[in-house]
Amino acid sequence: MKKFKLYFLSLLIIITLNGKSFSKGVPETFADLAEKLMPSVVNISTTQTVVTNSNPFPFQFPPGSPFEDMFKEFGAPQERKSSALGSGFIIDEKGTIITNNHVIQDAEDIIVRVDGDKEFKATVVGADPLSDIAVLQLDTKEKFTPVKFGDSDKARIGDWVMAIGNPFGLGGTVTSGIISARNRSIGLSRYEDYIQTDASINSGNSGGPLFDMNGDVIGINTAILGRNGSIGIGFSIPSNSAKIVIDQLIEFGETKRGWLGVRIQDVTKEIAEVEKLDQPRGALVASVADGSPSDKAGIKAGDIILEFNNEKIKVMKELPIIVARTEVGKKVDVKIWRNKKEIIKKVTLGRLETSEDFKVAEKSSPTENLINDLKITVRKINNDDIKERNLPNQTRGLVITQIEKDSPLINSIEINSIIIEAQKKKIDSAKQLNQILKQVLNTNQKTILLVIYNSQNQRRYIGVKLK
Repeated sequence: MKKFKLYFLSLLIIITLNGKSFSKGVPETFADLAEKLMPSVVNISTTQTVVTNSNPFPFQFPPGSPFEDMFKEFGAPQERKSSALGSGFIIDEKGTIITNNHVIQDAEDIIVRVDGDKEFKATVVGADPLSDIAVLQLDTKEKFTPVKFGDSDKARIGDWVMAIGNPFGLGGTVTSGIISARNRSIGLSRYEDYIQTDASINSGNSGGPLFDMNGDVIGINTAILGRNGSIGIGFSIPSNSAKIVIDQLIEFGETKRGWLGVRIQDVTKEIAEVEKLDQPRGALVASVADGSPSDKAGIKAGDIILEFNNEKIKVMKELPIIVARTEVGKKVDVKIWRNKKEIIKKVTLGRLETSEDFKVAEKSSPTENLINDLKITVRKINNDDIKERNLPNQTRGLVITQIEKDSPLINSIEINSIIIEAQKKKIDSAKQLNQILKQVLNTNQKTILLVIYNSQNQRRYIGVKLK
């Protein structure tokens, strides 16, 4: 009986301890943590000059009209001041600030408000559009209270997190939630490995910190889903990835990313079967740049990269992130699948920013396409459009760059409008729009319903009779 009582008591203690371990970490309040961290989170406001060239009239004068010359100055480029709001956080006593690149991009003046009422001018130390990270320096001799980075690799789905920022220009605002997912990619930038959180993040939170319950920064709040504010799906750049970029920006004023020199694609189930690979994994090399590190190491088109520097590549999108964070000039082992067997190639990494591939990509202008049936020219919307026009992060569509005088849209739409839907289908390419137009022209009605953002970013429905 004594043994049974002792066993029962031991079991009860174990259950109690387990119950406590599961409940550990559920905070009674965030007040103490918020009070400690608020002085390290800043509000950022910027101004820039925007040049517009839009027709102020809801109509156009016919060619040769005497009014055309009389009012042509109204269509001349107009300059106006534009302002933007964002957040950031202090990482050292000297006033080094971390924020998003899109918060300060093209800014002429940057004003940072610290601790609610102190304002300072700031200069850009370095910025990286590819990761959407920027480093600022406050122009002052004052000392500040910094926060430190945590280990984002240790952050788990379900962990409590807290965000502090400047939503809608309201100033220091605290929200809380949990980590909803890891390793998210949403198509905003080249290197994406976002932490997803349900802590409320809104316009103006960009660049602000995501804290763990130790008060360490594990993420930089960058993007949200939803047009009108938070719907419980926000995205943060993991601190471990961000810190590599930040350290380079502080030391060099620019980034120095590793470069392989390959174009890659997903390994599908069908490709894995043909190549006799046990399962779809790795990154398929579609092409190799001449003279690149991969070319010199003997990597060929058709190879499947399974491991890079002893890190397994589960899916294609992981490879660019791993390569980019690897030191330039480092000699690494690359395990590839070729002719139904594994082989290892030793590659000495180059630098992405000085490669010909990168230079060509930077210089290339957006491809424009003629939509014959509408007599307009369009190009795909890009991240710069979304940021400059303050559109929802997930906006997809076609920007109108030219409208011919005999276009059926001539009196109902203007240049720089964005076509986002046609016949209630979201538009992502000129090819898709042309296909829908062909389908409409094969009907008796020959009328198409378009949804656009006009040049003032107002959402509008337009019915167009095709000729």
